[in-house]
Amino acid sequence: MSADLPLIHARGLVKRFGGFTAVDGIDVDVHRGEAFGFLGPNGAGKSSTMRMIGCVSPVTEGLLRVLGLDPQTEGPRIRGRLGVVPQEDTLDAELTVRENLLVYGRYFGLPRAVIAERADRLLEFVQLSERGASKVEPLSGGMKRRLTIARSLINEPDLLLLDEPTTGLDPQARHVLWDRLFRLKQQGVTLVLTTHYMDEAEQLCDRLVVMDAGRIAAEGSPQQLIREWSTREVVELRFPPGENEPAGEKIEALVAAGELGSLVQRVEVLPDRVLLYSDDGDEAGAVIHRRGIVATSVLVRRSTLEDVFLRLTGRTLVD
Repeated sequence: MSADLPLIHARGLVKRFGGFTAVDGIDVDVHRGEAFGFLGPNGAGKSSTMRMIGCVSPVTEGLLRVLGLDPQTEGPRIRGRLGVVPQEDTLDAELTVRENLLVYGRYFGLPRAVIAERADRLLEFVQLSERGASKVEPLSGGMKRRLTIARSLINEPDLLLLDEPTTGLDPQARHVLWDRLFRLKQQGVTLVLTTHYMDEAEQLCDRLVVMDAGRIAAEGSPQQLIREWSTREVVELRFPPGENEPAGEKIEALVAAGELGSLVQRVEVLPDRVLLYSDDGDEAGAVIHRRGIVATSVLVRRSTLEDVFLRLTGRTLVD
């Protein structure tokens, strides 16, 4: 295929399960060498989209081309050029770490010598060389995820699909995995990942779509989305039990009356805190305090993709 053509091209893509529409007419292009993300909560349609791209779930309606090919007629050919990291690890616990790679490589019809060389190189890449002779079962969750990524690369794929790659991992293991994925991106591997972690999307994705209820709510780079849909800073105010909502209503009334000028552009009242969207968080917090609205804690932070999602859908990324 031409180097200019997108590796994934979808127009009006739909996936239905009976009367339920999981993916509702989305348009997506993923280009060679980029890291592209589907960001959204569980049930947004991310995994259903990935399964269609991975040629394991048929398209209900719309156009889908993967590596320039039609998944309906060229599924096996496409799958031979993909690397897939599913949500759940599907490693063979009875085999050793290295044997998992050797056996998986045979599915692609690769010569044994090629598989052996790649297995050693990939184990070094995911920092598991010293565990090559160990059984899979006692490995930590982070090690199993890194082994799954190594396995997905044994066929040197044109496209690597990662479905919720760090779900269930502790923060340290997540950062180790992010480092490996960032290195793959630097090597020119095209990554497509789903995640409901906004920090993961910001760390890894050159470009992403925000999905909600099967549709795309917004698209762009993390920085573009934050710039377009949020403010530079956010003030998080926390109040004693029972005072959160009344305090939020007072602040909203001040904003509606214009008494805060352009200092606070938007207010979100959540069950556990009140969010003020402002380009000057420190001043916004100080003015609110001077108006007699005293919080038990005040945190000024930069806007994130979760703020973008809250603006677009009225709810947070984590269900």
